[in-house]
Amino acid sequence: MNITFLGATRQVTGSNYLVEAAGKKFLVDCGLHQGSMEEELLNDRPFDYDPSEIDFMLLTHAHIDHSGRIPKLYKDGFKGPLYATEATCELCSIMLPDSGHIQETENEIRNKKRKRAGKKELLEPLYTAEDAEKCMEIFKPVKYDKTYEVAPNIQVRFVDAGHMLGSSMIEVWVKEEGKAKQKIVFTGDIGNSDIPLLNSPTMISSADYLIMESTYGNRLHIKNDQKAELFLKVVSETIDNGGTVVIPSFAVGRTQEILYEINKLKERHLDDKEFQKEYETLMKVPVYVDSPLAVSATEIFMNNMDLFSPEIQKFIKKGDNPLEFPGLKFTRTVDESKALNESDEPCIIISASGMCDVGRIKHHLKHNIWNSKSTILFVGYQAPGTLGNRIVNGAKEVKILGEEFAVKARVEYIEGFSGHADQEGLLNYVLNFSKGPKHIFLVHGEPESQDTLKAKIQEATPYDVITPHYGEEFELGKDLVMTKKYKDPAEAHINRFDLIEKMEILQEELEAMTHVLKEDIRLQTGSDAQMTKLNNKVNDLRKQIVDIMNKGEKEN
Repeated sequence: MNITFLGATRQVTGSNYLVEAAGKKFLVDCGLHQGSMEEELLNDRPFDYDPSEIDFMLLTHAHIDHSGRIPKLYKDGFKGPLYATEATCELCSIMLPDSGHIQETENEIRNKKRKRAGKKELLEPLYTAEDAEKCMEIFKPVKYDKTYEVAPNIQVRFVDAGHMLGSSMIEVWVKEEGKAKQKIVFTGDIGNSDIPLLNSPTMISSADYLIMESTYGNRLHIKNDQKAELFLKVVSETIDNGGTVVIPSFAVGRTQEILYEINKLKERHLDDKEFQKEYETLMKVPVYVDSPLAVSATEIFMNNMDLFSPEIQKFIKKGDNPLEFPGLKFTRTVDESKALNESDEPCIIISASGMCDVGRIKHHLKHNIWNSKSTILFVGYQAPGTLGNRIVNGAKEVKILGEEFAVKARVEYIEGFSGHADQEGLLNYVLNFSKGPKHIFLVHGEPESQDTLKAKIQEATPYDVITPHYGEEFELGKDLVMTKKYKDPAEAHINRFDLIEKMEILQEELEAMTHVLKEDIRLQTGSDAQMTKLNNKVNDLRKQIVDIMNKGEKEN
């Protein structure tokens, strides 16, 4: 049995693993790369394997960094079957066409720029909404905890990962001729056990090999009580200040998790007048969920309430639905979305995307990020290279929809609301094994997170831990044999990416200098000495640009 790592290697997005076993080839996940320009450009490249030769696919969950290249895979020749839980299939039926729509929209913008630049050759989108709708025909829903024989000598079982609705860890048993049966476990994304709506992640007791996520391998989340109190404090202070709270997030469920925790806190603080005042402020303020997917996603949540935790199901039976609360409003149209930014009414706006790179969230940031009364509140992971990551890390200015904005709004990040297990949760998962894996492969994590978690696991267990790089194939046998089967496509462009990054830095410097000069002219300030210094800096930047262009020409 061989496994080749073709995504989410030393980075978080783009999960994609090729397994060759018992005479079959199959994939686990096929996600979009998200974040930096270098990562997103990888989405357009051809697959390293022939999609038409893939016998079947297993999908851990619906998040786009795990499912987002499936329409391309289908378009390029893969015709299934694709196995996933029923809730995952339902969510993909709305999320993948939405992703296709985004691909079309962004491609249209790129082509307009190419036309203005006089370029005749137009680009094609990665896939369209129609492509995404067509690929749904290969999805085959499965149930949790039931064993399926997906091919001769290959059995699989999906168990609840507790990460999002329908998310799974996948156990795979393989029997090859002349060899003992082997079990390989793909964790997908392991859920945070503090997520109130969902069940805790399933603990698996045995495996021969473990492919495990490591997103928060170097961090601990704050606990539910603390994060709910912080959320309540941030919201009430912002609303009292007359501002808007903007929360970048796709998941409707994330908001309900917060409000559910606050409801629980309310019962513990009946004598705390300050808390009750903050709580009343929150309950009075309108909460707008501004995402074209929100209504459909909520319906899917409502249709799958049997997947909720026992505690939540008790509330539902009492008639207390955690997906409904006073003040919750859905904006369905573009006009309704625009109207949110034309009102001075303090409110909470939840809008996609969670990393701020696409979607309606950009418009809400444009109207609020410069306002010191408002707050940008992040409740999920922000991949390096994304707009959300730059804001979280303290950028003073950001470019949104082609305009520069000073970041004057309050910026908060409540990491504990992440759907991912933290370092403690990941370690507990590994320590739960009674028959531990021969080898653990850490994926879906930045290098620092992976290296820290690797050291922690090796310190606490006898297990061998590997952090594979892109294109590495491992023969899973008595002796682990690694072959560099495919070259990392990013390596072929590394020098060009470096040049682009340098040009972007120079562009930012030029824009900052232009802003200073315009202010000096407007306010009639700035001495001759300052102007001379500025002129010298411009000349220096010009020289750097010429040097970069010359270097680029030599490489071509």
